[in-house]
Amino acid sequence: MLFYRAAVDLSRSTLTYLAGIIRRHRKTIGSIWRRLNPGRQALLVLAHLRKGETFAELSAGFGISVATAWRYVQETVTLLKARAPRLGHALRKAGQAGLHYLVLDGMLIHTDRVRADRPFFSGKHRVHGMNIQVIASPDGTIIWTSGSLPGRSHDLTAARIWGIQRALERAGILTLADKGYQGAEEPIVTPYKGKNKPESQKQANRAHARLRGPGERANAQLKTWRILRKLRCCPHKAGRICKAIAVLQNYELARG
Repeated sequence: MLFYRAAVDLSRSTLTYLAGIIRRHRKTIGSIWRRLNPGRQALLVLAHLRKGETFAELSAGFGISVATAWRYVQETVTLLKARAPRLGHALRKAGQAGLHYLVLDGMLIHTDRVRADRPFFSGKHRVHGMNIQVIASPDGTIIWTSGSLPGRSHDLTAARIWGIQRALERAGILTLADKGYQGAEEPIVTPYKGKNKPESQKQANRAHARLRGPGERANAQLKTWRILRKLRCCPHKAGRICKAIAVLQNYELARG
């Protein structure tokens, strides 16, 4: 086997932040000794999430077994997911920050085919995957990410399942969404649909897209973590992985 040095395009402060979470967890559960110290475990997890390296590659690179690499990643993802805000809390915080509107958008996480793969096939994207709902601020900062649903789920259906519309109504924050949410009620606002629209509606749609565009970059930020470009694990883990990555992405941007 050949070895080479590699880099992860994240800041040192993000590594320190994650290592601190792991160190406090080990102290809480009384874990005295492990093959990797908290800093090395944090680096292993970041390499897996950011670069999409497999457990076999992590095992070889860090000198541990594949099972240990898997266990370290699952443990850390769980710790990060616990730091992801719930929907109501995230919206209250957005209101306190004085945000005038939010952006709601759906994201499909590609997955490997599974035996019972029919529910995971997205007719829109023509691939197998999991549907994730993302709420972002106007500048693209991730406010909240949902759990995962099979890829065939419509965005509006997913929003209703996760109670997004009710939560937005309680928060009283205007939210812009694309045509996939047509039929949703206020405060979700979607573009006008149909052909031969009057000029006033065309102008409204252009303004809607101009305001919504920067917020939809949140999904692109999540996809810079290569693990989300194609999951090779249980599809139902997509939601918890997205929540863990959202915590790291927001910390990286805040410290950047």
